[in-house]
Amino acid sequence: MTLHDFRLAVRRLYDGATPRGVAFRYGLLAFDIATLLFIVGTSFLPPTPVVEVLDVGFGVLILIDFAARLYASRGPMREFGRLATWTDLVAIVSFLAPLPGEGAGFLRILRTLRAFQDYQMLTRLRSDSSFFRRHEEVVIAVARLAVFIFVMTAIVYETQHFRNPQIANYADALYFTVTALTTTGFGDITLPGTLGRMISVVIMIFGVTLFFNLARALISPNKVRFPCPTCGLQRHDADAVHCKACGTVLNIPDEGRD
Repeated sequence: MTLHDFRLAVRRLYDGATPRGVAFRYGLLAFDIATLLFIVGTSFLPPTPVVEVLDVGFGVLILIDFAARLYASRGPMREFGRLATWTDLVAIVSFLAPLPGEGAGFLRILRTLRAFQDYQMLTRLRSDSSFFRRHEEVVIAVARLAVFIFVMTAIVYETQHFRNPQIANYADALYFTVTALTTTGFGDITLPGTLGRMISVVIMIFGVTLFFNLARALISPNKVRFPCPTCGLQRHDADAVHCKACGTVLNIPDEGRD
């Protein structure tokens, strides 16, 4: 096999519609989920030799994935214009070269942002999962809210645990983030100083917005993704016969639900 053939084979794994490529990308999705679970789980645990070994293992696997993506890309330099590329680089550094004082914990959390950059995987989920098609907006809204809580918890912890005795661990940071996000504000934990106040403002403003988006997704009528052949409207009621925008007769596939 020549280098050109090998590059095409790698490209088909990342971009192709073959069964092997689809299975490979689902494997990558499973790996991303496992990475997130590892980050969340170990953030509440003291560092141990086992965790350090797993750190290196995850870092090596992410590095291999990162190098393979660049190798398969038709425009490698353009990849550095994507947020996901930089979050991967930061994650690789944080896993392979842990910073003192648990600073790497915050850097690794940037890996969670990658979940919303792989539009090809979202398209595949729409094609393969009827549950995802019916509840896409809710699933994405919940995931975005969870990522926001996770990222802000890390920011609170990394900026406060050295100077604020009220933030002794990730659980304290999570508790503050949730109370600030819901604007409950019990007052038993506060972030002093200008930086602390600005973090609290960011949590409240963006948290309320994400909660509103989740509520809207839950309350709004269930719609399906089916582009109108005439006007291109993407989402319609599940039982729609005509496009609400232009009146074109639609032929939305019915999965047999009552």
